Amino acid sequence: QIVPLWIAPNLLTFSGFVMILVNYFLISFYDWDYTASGTSPGLVPTWVWLFSAFTTFCAYALDSIDGKHARRTQSSTPLGELFDHGLDSWATSIFVLSFFSVCSRDNGKTGVSVYTMYIYLSIVLFNFMCSHWEKYNTGVLFLPWGYDLSQVVLIAAYLLTGAVGVEVWQKPLLFGYYITDALVILLIGFSLFLSFPQTLYNIHRAHLKKTLKNDSLYEGLLPLVSPLLLFILLTVWVVLSPGNILAKQPRLFLWMVGVAFSNVICKVIICQMSSTRPELFHWFLFPLALVVYAAISGLLGWTEEAVLAVFTTLVTAAHVHYGVCVGRQLSEHLNIYIFSLKKRVQE
Repeated sequence: QIVPLWIAPNLLTFSGFVMILVNYFLISFYDWDYTASGTSPGLVPTWVWLFSAFTTFCAYALDSIDGKHARRTQSSTPLGELFDHGLDSWATSIFVLSFFSVCSRDNGKTGVSVYTMYIYLSIVLFNFMCSHWEKYNTGVLFLPWGYDLSQVVLIAAYLLTGAVGVEVWQKPLLFGYYITDALVILLIGFSLFLSFPQTLYNIHRAHLKKTLKNDSLYEGLLPLVSPLLLFILLTVWVVLSPGNILAKQPRLFLWMVGVAFSNVICKVIICQMSSTRPELFHWFLFPLALVVYAAISGLLGWTEEAVLAVFTTLVTAAHVHYGVCVGRQLSEHLNIYIFSLKKRVQE
């Protein structure tokens, strides 16, 4: 009710995403390699953690009200839906990557290994993929309450860190277990026993009611091919990298994972919205396969980190370009502006 009626819903969505990005780059400045909280506890100022809690809350709130504001201003459009879910697909990974700085990477005593970070991120992105795969088949986006819980946990974690310092993550909580151990159990438990089973159940129920949008098993499973191949290629690179690329450049590698995933899922979201068949192999898979092969075969040698940096830059630029182009095309087709409620002037 406090949002002025002249503000476009997409502006709320984008503002929340920008806040997440600013927070991520701010934390990256102080803690590029995820070691600050473990080896230099005072390196990240207290105000940064409090700012993280503030930006996370704002982004969560804005993401929650943009749809309500669109209906309030009678400006709900396919562009708004794609804009919201498309940015969510990218923000999902950024939330996780920012949080890793709180618990820090393994330093031999405390922290989380970079491989565990990769697994955490993969599980979170898997859950996001399942939600939109479900909508592709049922036409209904069922968001489990785990999303709300994750945002509350993030905000609480940042506030706790700002209040008592990162040392709280480095002391056993109960029976020798750390807070991070409890979060791991919650994450895996919610994914394996709540989120994924709920997705399968909702699809099964739609099948019984004969409301599935896709009749054949092939059509129903098609959106999963590219995301699963993406994670297979990335995991092969992580496991077989001669230079241990994930340990050397965890932030760069995990950022690339999030961006590549977002672009693949955006294609699925568009196909779901337009009732079209998704492509079997996303184009990202081909250059990624070449890079992975060159890396694990030893062809890249000492240039592996440089190639990762170049590939990450290109993937990020391609994703931004894709988002801008799709936004412009929908804006022109629907005769609306992206960040304004005014109608476009017909040429």
